Amino acid sequence: MDRVKNPVLTEKTIRLLEKKQYSFDVDLNSNKTEIKCWIEHFFDVKVIAMNSHRPPKKKRYVNSIIEHPIRYKRMIVTLQPRNSIPLFSKK
Repeated sequence: MDRVKNPVLTEKTIRLLEKKQYSFDVDLNSNKTEIKCWIEHFFDVKVIAMNSHRPPKKKRYVNSIIEHPIRYKRMIVTLQPRNSIPLFSKK
């Protein structure tokens, strides 16, 4: 579970939810097969396809020093039409 950081909820990813595509930030060292197995076992769903990309670096200035935040990989997971992942806990 330490490989998957958090679900991503932006305007674009919310539009992708209609197509049964979910976005997650994952560890840089993880690969597609590890994440696919983890999502299938943890959420009890069937994954059809996976896409991954690394967002570009962003600079952050602290006084006169340039820092780069920790990099991550973003996975877009496509599920079968009957499956879904609950992103929020029901309270």
